[in-house]
Amino acid sequence: MYEKIIDFHTHAFPDDLAERALNKLTYKSKVKPSFNGTVRGLLQSMDEAGIEKAVLLNIATKPTQVENIIIWCKKIRSERIIPFPSIHPENENYREILKKIKGEGFKGIKLHPMFQNFDMINEKMFFIYEEIAKNKLILVFHSGYDIAFPEDERASVKKLKKVHQKFPELKIVASHTGGWNMWKEVLNEIAGLNIWIEISMTVKYIDDIEIFYKILEKHDNDKILFGTDAPWSSQKEEVEKFKNLKIEDSFKNKILYENAFTLLNNG
Repeated sequence: MYEKIIDFHTHAFPDDLAERALNKLTYKSKVKPSFNGTVRGLLQSMDEAGIEKAVLLNIATKPTQVENIIIWCKKIRSERIIPFPSIHPENENYREILKKIKGEGFKGIKLHPMFQNFDMINEKMFFIYEEIAKNKLILVFHSGYDIAFPEDERASVKKLKKVHQKFPELKIVASHTGGWNMWKEVLNEIAGLNIWIEISMTVKYIDDIEIFYKILEKHDNDKILFGTDAPWSSQKEEVEKFKNLKIEDSFKNKILYENAFTLLNNG
């Protein structure tokens, strides 16, 4: 019934950094990781969950990290691992970096306002968004609140909507069903817009599952993606939770695989 799965939201780190990175992030978020944070650990987790491919998202927390992230992404990419590099808001040579990311064959990048210390609608970011769009890269945005930043609104749903309105050509993937713990706002503000949403960290945390179903019903069913945010959730458990949702199997297959395949290959 569910032949293939693409997880559009995963994380891993170089072997020599993984333990330190997970300890630091676990301390801040209080969420226990489901594997050891390495690519090998991610692949094992994928095998256990029946996941064919995973988009591996990177976040540059310093401008000096960007080049090493690109090098590492080139090293780890494979038929199963699809790395998205990152760019930092303080990279003055952002045009060259984004051109390089595109030229190296990567499909997109990840930005996280809290961990990268920027506001989504800071006008300085508009130049970066414009270049991302010019290079036809996918932009995966952390959107909504964050477990580690519970009251921080730098990635609010309304700000995400403003970015989309100003840059309608930008291929935005809004994580956590459009905005973590802002799902009423998602339903009212961005469900139905021409953006993609991926559903990680939602079913486990949303208070009213009916809001989730309403978002799925209102949004374009070609623009909803499956994601787990592993290792911050168990891929196996997230797959099982998703398969138990009360939606048609054909729609489930779109979310689990078809929509991601189309976005990654055709956009």
